[in-house]
Amino acid sequence: MNVPTVLNDDVIEFLNEKVTQYNQPEFIELDPISIPHRYDLKEDIEISSFLTATISWGKRTMILKNADRMMSILGDSPYDFIMSYNSSHRHLLDGFVHRTFNDIDFDFFLLALQNIYRNHGGMEQVFNSSTNGDNILGSISDFKKVFFSIEHPKRTEKHVGDPSKGSIAKRLNMMLRWLCRNDNKGVDFGIWENISPSILSCPLDVHSGNVARKLGLITRKQNDIKALAELDSHLRLLDPLDPVKYDFALFGVGESGDLN
Repeated sequence: MNVPTVLNDDVIEFLNEKVTQYNQPEFIELDPISIPHRYDLKEDIEISSFLTATISWGKRTMILKNADRMMSILGDSPYDFIMSYNSSHRHLLDGFVHRTFNDIDFDFFLLALQNIYRNHGGMEQVFNSSTNGDNILGSISDFKKVFFSIEHPKRTEKHVGDPSKGSIAKRLNMMLRWLCRNDNKGVDFGIWENISPSILSCPLDVHSGNVARKLGLITRKQNDIKALAELDSHLRLLDPLDPVKYDFALFGVGESGDLN
């Protein structure tokens, strides 16, 4: 398809059409968001969203396979498992690996989540307590501080992005889209009602970045924090209340090759 490479009415129309096309329940089955869609309990949804998002890099088939294995290890009751987790359960994690995320990391993630739910009011409260201004990136950095506030292996820090140190935090931004957006389309959950979708950042990756450049939404060559700021500013112009809905368009077009 011949799409203009400047931000004009044709580009806006194209993006809106693609949002409508990909923001559909049919999108769920082969996407990582299918994992938290198994659950009804709020805490199960947010914990499974966080763990699934954490390993969401690489081939989607492998992401889904390993996220499914994670949930099986947790007895398909993530919240209950985490709240009762102790050293006697550690052997259940032995041998788990997804790329560079292994059972050492998994063990700490469960302990860190246990700490957050026992002592900080849960994941949503941690994000809510530091949310201010016109973007979510500061809250992501603050979440990482709380997450690693207990003793932890140094190697595990790399699995949680920190925008204050230049990370685009793609996986956490994806999780936040899932948990904060609610447009009644049946894809995103919208269970974190106190965080406005207007302050969310797009989950920038290779696919969405390439499409964004072709459409004139990003001029920077690398997917860094400055590119994310550029993309966010454009998307907030397109829809100030729900800018990250365009993640559906950018990622869907990138996967389908609609611009090739």
